[in-house]
Amino acid sequence: MRTNFCAAFRRRLSATVFPLGWIGSFFCGLPAGIAAESTHPNIVFVLSDDHSYPYLGCYGEPEMKTPNLDRFAAEGFKGRRMFTAAPQCVPSRASILTGRSAVACRITRFSSPLPRDEITFPEILKKEAGYFVGVLGRSYHLDGSGRGPEVSQRVFEEAHMVTFKERFDFVDATGQENVPMKMKEFFDQRPDKQPYFLWVNFSDPHHPWTTGQTPPDPAKVRVLGFLPDLPGVRKDLSEYMGEVEHADADFQTVLDIIKERAGLENTLILFMGDNGMAFPSGKGNLHDPGLNVPLLAWWPGMIPPGGDSDVLMSGEDIGPTCLQAAGLAVPERMSGVGFLPLLRGEEFKSRSYIFAERGPHGGATFTENTLASAVDYSRAVRSSRYKLIYNVTPNLAYAPVDSAGNPGWQEMVKAHADQALASEFETLYFTSPRPVYEIYDLESDPAELHNIAGQSELKDTERELKEALQRKMILDFDYLPLPIPSDPKKKGGGA
Repeated sequence: MRTNFCAAFRRRLSATVFPLGWIGSFFCGLPAGIAAESTHPNIVFVLSDDHSYPYLGCYGEPEMKTPNLDRFAAEGFKGRRMFTAAPQCVPSRASILTGRSAVACRITRFSSPLPRDEITFPEILKKEAGYFVGVLGRSYHLDGSGRGPEVSQRVFEEAHMVTFKERFDFVDATGQENVPMKMKEFFDQRPDKQPYFLWVNFSDPHHPWTTGQTPPDPAKVRVLGFLPDLPGVRKDLSEYMGEVEHADADFQTVLDIIKERAGLENTLILFMGDNGMAFPSGKGNLHDPGLNVPLLAWWPGMIPPGGDSDVLMSGEDIGPTCLQAAGLAVPERMSGVGFLPLLRGEEFKSRSYIFAERGPHGGATFTENTLASAVDYSRAVRSSRYKLIYNVTPNLAYAPVDSAGNPGWQEMVKAHADQALASEFETLYFTSPRPVYEIYDLESDPAELHNIAGQSELKDTERELKEALQRKMILDFDYLPLPIPSDPKKKGGGA
């Protein structure tokens, strides 16, 4: 475990005033522990869109210019192993809001609304602690995203399936450009002194990548090992990084408005990506670039500065953590693990595994020509060292989500046609059918290029991962076939 803070430092904080550097200029620091003992903290959750780790300057990307988020991380905590529960916007957000997997809360299809009997953690904050709760910015997606043809619209209306205006006090989905105006409306409506929860949704760095005014020089960007180093890939990366830099400026605007309208005292602020980048092996994929996202946390006097951890965390864990911060019990139905002690530098029992699922994407239907970018049924389990991916629809040909028309993928397709693509990428993207099982040793192969499933020396590891995934699928009432078949020779094993 990587940590550079400890309980001893936490104890020192309790006896002193905590100067907060750049943010500290906004207010005097609070002695640790006082905020939790006096009032419920305000909670702000800022979610960027399609944002993979490590694309922030604070994670060591040399060409990234993200000074606001970097300072924020230095004054608080950054996690390096936060994994969303799905590599797609809608199911990932469902998991974040419910503290459960997307399968468990029945929202693996984009056009699905969150069922009314699935209770979100902001609703618990509202009911049990009197919070004023709001969501604004880019679509939060959970009232049904792209509901499709007229018949779908009619069903939504007849069955009263749009529920978030009942769940939240303030609901907006007009876009990132309207965040400042809508935040002011939110604070205008918030009763004076009432604790609040605010979920702010950014569009950046979602494809298409058009908002970076001066993106990094493509010749200078670092091409990580999960991508081939091609000119088109560099161009795409440059434009993507420009989008992240645009989000950095908007993040500072969010902080400025909070400071002006409510103050930053006793405020827990979380910054996270909803899923990974729209690149091959990224968005829509159960490889790390599709699931591993930034996580930054800041809470004056409660979170020591400089926290830096590689503990496994899941999107399922956000809700339980916010409930812990508010001093509320975590419902048993939430499978997420609250990590507030980790943020505060206290003793913490970490997860052994994170889990993820993939289903249909966007408004896709199914035809004889459907690609895996549109419909793909797969599940994954990841430990600190190993990952298992279970592909239930391996005959669907691979294509990246959203960016298939971009220079990077088009150059890969041409290199494949010319038999000039490196063998590891040829195997990863152009093998048909794809393997049902993929296993990667993430210590020796962090780019997940060499599938070692079926190797005899990994028999016990493969069994362990399959058993962990099977347990998760059973507990979540997963509708896919289980990875470990029953033995028909044993009593009760047949049909």
